[in-house]
Order: sequence, then C-alpha cells, then structure tokens
Amino acid sequence: MLVALPAITSRSSGTTEDISGSASSADERLHDIVVEYYDFVWRSLRRLGVTPPETDDAAQQVFMIVAKKFADIEEGKERPFVFGIVMRVAANARRARAKLREVPEEDAPDLGLVQPNAEASLDRAAARAALDEILGRMPDERRAVLVLSVFEELSLPEIAATLQIPVTTAAWRLKRAREELDAGIARLRARRQGV
Repeated sequence: MLVALPAITSRSSGTTEDISGSASSADERLHDIVVEYYDFVWRSLRRLGVTPPETDDAAQQVFMIVAKKFADIEEGKERPFVFGIVMRVAANARRARAKLREVPEEDAPDLGLVQPNAEASLDRAAARAALDEILGRMPDERRAVLVLSVFEELSLPEIAATLQIPVTTAAWRLKRAREELDAGIARLRARRQGV
C-alpha cells in the first residue's frame, strides 16, 4: 500500500511536478523513505494500539510530519526518526479514541452474520483482540520494544538504535515486555477455562 504524495511546485517556474519524478535529490529521498517505511509504519501503528479504521489516516499523518520535518532527518537515521513520529502519532490516536463516545467495533453487539469460513475468522479476530488487549496494557516504552522485536524482527542493537536507547535498556524492556505478554496470555487462558 503506497501513500499518495503531494505534488511539489517549483518555486522558480511555478510548474507542478510529481514527487516520484526527478524534481530533486531531496524529493527522491523523501519518496524513498515513504516507499521503504510505509509497511513498517502501518504495522507499528497497528501494534501500538491504533485500530484499523484509523490506521491509514495515522500512517498518512506520520508521513505528513516526516515531510514537514524532512530537513531534520539525518542520513542513515531515518528509521529512528520515523519510529519516533509513529510513537507520538499512535499515542495521540489512542487518546483521541478514548475520548470518543462510540462503541468500539469489538464491543458492538454480534448480529450473527455468518461469513465464509466464519470459525477461522472468529479465531483470528479473537486472537488479534487478545493480543491488542495485552499490548494495550503495556507501557509505551515496553510495547515499542516488543513490537520491534517480535513483529519487526529487529535485533537488540537495531532496536536500541531505532529508539535511541542503550542496548541494555532495550534488553531489560524486552524482558519485562515478554514477561507481561506471558502473564497476559496466562490470564486470558485462565479466563477462558473459567478458573
């Protein structure tokens, strides 16, 4: 899924050029960042608690901020910069959703609609909801490390570089996040078994 990038207007000629063209090396670099990191941004937003109806909008917001702050991005440090924006956008999206008076989709009454392969869909939806519930209870700093480790499959040094923290801090946060994940899974299993 690609994000639609705005056209760039040349200041000297007043003409409009598509950002994917060769307008300048900065435009090309911005385009490359969007193409390279869009899936990473979307998955990270999702795992940081932004629900699917808002995930696309939040991803668009991340790249709008990246475009505005483009001059601040150091060459080779794009991932930490982008992930920092992802964390802030995700936190804002969660706060905005908490203020809504709407009933979340997962809390809506079941209308008994049957879809093809409904059992598998329900199992997947239940597992996703359980994971979202567990991740939603974690503090952001531990959730971010877990998301980068488990879902993005980054190594501890890569996580530390992305979050701009020491490797030992990343390791400690990952250990605590895995403990919280295991405890959350145990609680859900006990709840399902009626214990």
